Amino acid sequence: METYAKALLYAIPFFMVLLAIEMVYGYVVKDQKHKVLDSVSSISSGLTNIIKDSLGIGLIIVSYPFLLEHLAVFSLKSTWTVWLVAFLAIDFAGYWNHRLSHKINFFWNQHVIHHSSEEFNLACALRQSISNLLGYFPLLLVPAAVMGVPNTVIAILAPVHLFAQFWYHTQHIGKMGWLEYVIVTPSQHRVHHAINPEYIDKNLGQILCVWDRWFGTFQKELEEVPPQYGVLKPASTWNPIIINFQHLWRLMKDAWRTRNVFDKLRIWFMPTGWRPADVKEKYPIPIIEDVYQFKKYGTQASSALKGYAVFQVLCTTFLMLFMFYNYKAIGFDGLLSFGAFVFIGIYGYTSLMDRVRYAVWIEVIRGLFGVAVIWYTGDWFGINTYADFGAAWVALYFLITLTAGIYFTYLDKDLSNTNIAI
Repeated sequence: METYAKALLYAIPFFMVLLAIEMVYGYVVKDQKHKVLDSVSSISSGLTNIIKDSLGIGLIIVSYPFLLEHLAVFSLKSTWTVWLVAFLAIDFAGYWNHRLSHKINFFWNQHVIHHSSEEFNLACALRQSISNLLGYFPLLLVPAAVMGVPNTVIAILAPVHLFAQFWYHTQHIGKMGWLEYVIVTPSQHRVHHAINPEYIDKNLGQILCVWDRWFGTFQKELEEVPPQYGVLKPASTWNPIIINFQHLWRLMKDAWRTRNVFDKLRIWFMPTGWRPADVKEKYPIPIIEDVYQFKKYGTQASSALKGYAVFQVLCTTFLMLFMFYNYKAIGFDGLLSFGAFVFIGIYGYTSLMDRVRYAVWIEVIRGLFGVAVIWYTGDWFGINTYADFGAAWVALYFLITLTAGIYFTYLDKDLSNTNIAI
């Protein structure tokens, strides 16, 4: 986990720079693909995922080293061949994991966050799950284990494989000629994120597009069918923590409400979107019927609130970078506390973006509690070791959070919670 945390010290700034470049380019060519609150929500989602993964939160059904120990038939040495085999095995497993997430009700919950943005840009790539608490991915790496691919090779390639999926979440790159037949491109991934009937559940590959072509899930981007983005059951919130568990909550309610005992069991493993007939009739859920006419989610937001949302996501990113830099010194218990502050913070300021009244209580309480921790310990998880008055600056951040929570709830003029595009 410490190695992963160190890698994030370089990956996060790199992603943020690319995001900034895309935003500036969109502004210069007058074709902006970012909306402030949506992008803040996307980046915040990525931060929650990073915290969850860096702390190793979740239950792993079986680890890859265990499979390797018991299934290996060959013993491959660390040459270019084993790296190629490992890459192909990871990409093949990624395709089927992705396909499961799109096809099975229970698994869709861990992936819906990635599709929840109604925009498509590099920030959207950061919408990653915190609800994937059941680690089963190593089961899909059985072919690699049988061939004896070393665990160290998998451990190095897996995050690289994930990070390499970032770049193609953009609308500013068109079709790429012969590469369209080899790798996943922005054009192909626009299709994947689209809710048009022609595009649903297509292009499930992660790096190579050959799996889609072989297994019948490939669809090229059509000029006459412009992609429309989001999910058919809109999230209708900027809060990534809520989005992560929306679908699961719906499944739980449907399983409880249905009178059919068999439906209570099979709902979890039925195709994505399936609901028991009696529940579907009695408790209908709005679904987008016309993908070209639906109203995108938005909340009233003054320029001050938009600026404050950007301020919060930048401060949260800075605090996380410090956490990764000081990962070992903070210790596991400290990391859990630090992670809790980040999670509550993201829940608080994205709820404020949603303009819900209870957000003020989250912001005031976390602001007071943050200041109290600094007052009691005289530090903020060791930040004074690296920066003079570091804890004082963090305390100032918490005071701003507290004050802004009150201001944007009671004093800012745009208080209505209506769906408007921003």
